[in-house]
Amino acid sequence: MGERWEVRRAGAADAPHRVLMIPGGMCTTEFYADVMAEPTVAGLGMVAVTQPGFGRTEAPADVSMEHYARLMADFAAQAGCDTVVGHSLGANVALEMAALGVFTGPLVLLSPTFSRGDEARFLTVLNAVGRVPVLGAAAWAAMIKLVPRAVRRELPPHRAETLAAVMGGNDPATCRRVVRAYYAYLDRYPSLVPRLCAAAVPAWAVRGDRDEIGLTDGERRGLEACPHVRTVTVPDAGHLLLVEQPAAVARIVAEAAAAAVR
Repeated sequence: MGERWEVRRAGAADAPHRVLMIPGGMCTTEFYADVMAEPTVAGLGMVAVTQPGFGRTEAPADVSMEHYARLMADFAAQAGCDTVVGHSLGANVALEMAALGVFTGPLVLLSPTFSRGDEARFLTVLNAVGRVPVLGAAAWAAMIKLVPRAVRRELPPHRAETLAAVMGGNDPATCRRVVRAYYAYLDRYPSLVPRLCAAAVPAWAVRGDRDEIGLTDGERRGLEACPHVRTVTVPDAGHLLLVEQPAAVARIVAEAAAAAVR
């Protein structure tokens, strides 16, 4: 494994607002490259950081969601970020940063999971198989090898090879460990909607219109009832909306950053 932090920076050095961007599981800062290149966010200071353990970075000993939330909050404070964007697992880390009270600025949550039942079925099955001695390690190793081929069809053709290779470069044992801790986190909360609402920070809950991550009617009603939460559906996008529709995501990021107070 490589260094602990893998960081990508873009935007104005003297920007009035700085945004921390957290990729999803098995993803690196490469997944934010298109959003960061959009003219809409050129006036912002942007710092994307791979969650330790993904890509070629070193995983912490504690891979709980709470620990990741504190790690990212510390990084945000050191980098002077007043807004956080998270995708998928990174969105749940961002949510937990607010829920723990370690970050109080605006959040952009790109395809978060609000309950265990919302998660993609294949990941739930893989997590269960991953608990079986010997078989679990083999299943994760096989999955990592298959990922590049499986995700290419969901990615823009001009970015497919690069992004698929990133996902295929992860360490199976680390992914297995992180996902197990992630499901333990989901088991602690029947729904994360009340947790987000209670945090009382400005938040944009953003989903693609064909996202495979579920959202129950009760969760949607709960989000819509939160005075600080805005729900947004991005047309013609799935779970990887940040690379499928970067311009739409960039507009939401710019809106959120404008709500931040230095």
